[in-house]
Amino acid sequence: MIKQSALATLLLTSPAFADCADVSGPCEVPLGEYHITLPAGEGPFPAVMILHGAGGRGEGMVNMLARAINERGYAVIAPQGLQRPGSRFGSSWSFHPEREAVRDEAAFIQQVLTDASDTHNINRQAVLLAGFSIGGSMVSYLACAAPDLARAYAPVAGSFWRPHPALDACSGPVDVLHTHGWSDETVPIEGRVFRGGSIRQGDVFAAMEVWRETNGCARSAPDEISNEGYYWHRIWTSCEAGSLQFALFPGGHAVPRGWADMALDWFEGL
Repeated sequence: MIKQSALATLLLTSPAFADCADVSGPCEVPLGEYHITLPAGEGPFPAVMILHGAGGRGEGMVNMLARAINERGYAVIAPQGLQRPGSRFGSSWSFHPEREAVRDEAAFIQQVLTDASDTHNINRQAVLLAGFSIGGSMVSYLACAAPDLARAYAPVAGSFWRPHPALDACSGPVDVLHTHGWSDETVPIEGRVFRGGSIRQGDVFAAMEVWRETNGCARSAPDEISNEGYYWHRIWTSCEAGSLQFALFPGGHAVPRGWADMALDWFEGL
């Protein structure tokens, strides 16, 4: 529960959502809804699309990240997941290829990006698709299946689940920045299996191997390592295509401080 003083601060500092078709509230496309905030200026705007975690809301991700991202000149687009029938865990994403999908998420994301481009002057060629926790898992599967859906991909604290995709499963080279907390116990770096085996999180190191194979990287070990500052980076540069980085931070299951600037610095360097 948010204390009254904290709630008041949140409401006072929350970014202004852009109206959609002259109606205040979420924008609607045939397959769902999304929220969007825009930076100052005329556009066309680059954008960060951020997918929430299990039980989350699109507007929550906007409230968390829009200020830092808008100040960099980027729009923030936050689609809304759907609740699986019979689930008590709130809205989520149909990310797992071996489970029945509630929605065609790739088609939904495509609809959101098209609508945002047409309605809010978003530069369709300059979109970073990011996600937190299960939203990060959704981003990973989208990057693997549809690498041209966005310019680059940045999952946070979420990746492939078991069984991991085959090393040759992804459709083409992709730019990926994966960020994860060293102390994450909700989605450990190695993943975990629980609820009688119904939840089988994947191993991020196995995911990095999938990305290295997808991008044709010459080495398994990173070509560059940086351990100065809050983030520790493992960087692969000897690849035939695509930019690949693994950023670790000392915290747990969270979107870490400074993530927006770190991710956008990487994105702008592509």
